[in-house]
Amino acid sequence: MFIVRRRAGQSIRIGDNIEIHIAELSPSKVTIGINAPREVSVMRSEVALTRDLNLAAADSLSPDSLAKLAGALRLVR
Repeated sequence: MFIVRRRAGQSIRIGDNIEIHIAELSPSKVTIGINAPREVSVMRSEVALTRDLNLAAADSLSPDSLAKLAGALRLVR
């Protein structure tokens, strides 16, 4: 892990095409801006974790359980 101190208005470069800009600092939070190419995925860790958990849950469903769920949803209408 790379740890470095930065002040508001300063930035950090990753490779040739990713820049992390420190926009604002307060005692309890840091606001950053990230410039990266469109092909580079940038997301908060908690969003990635939720996505991964949802994909794992979807993969664990059997065709029978999906059919039961679809039937139950039809009854709710």
